[in-house]
Amino acid sequence: MSDEERGISAGTVLVSFVAGAALGAGLALLYAPKSGREMRETIADLTEDAVDKIKEYAKEAQEKIKTVVEEGKETVLEKKSILASAIEAGREAMQKEKGRFTQS
Repeated sequence: MSDEERGISAGTVLVSFVAGAALGAGLALLYAPKSGREMRETIADLTEDAVDKIKEYAKEAQEKIKTVVEEGKETVLEKKSILASAIEAGREAMQKEKGRFTQS
């Protein structure tokens, strides 16, 4: 069973990866030999970078979703038009056949 079949999107995996990387970097910094002030500044900088990246990924995901939704709407309209044409052609064929039977 693939990730998509289980309901896990690529965006979810990507955000999870970034969050894990940020957490790992934070833990690495906690064990690094730095002063408390330097450590807090470094953690704040990394947190800010991680938040910025997550916001960027979320914005890209929203744009992709909007694109897919718009493409889906266009596809539905196209299929609806094809179906309406097929129904109309079927009605016309039925009318011709009715006409043939009533003339006989």
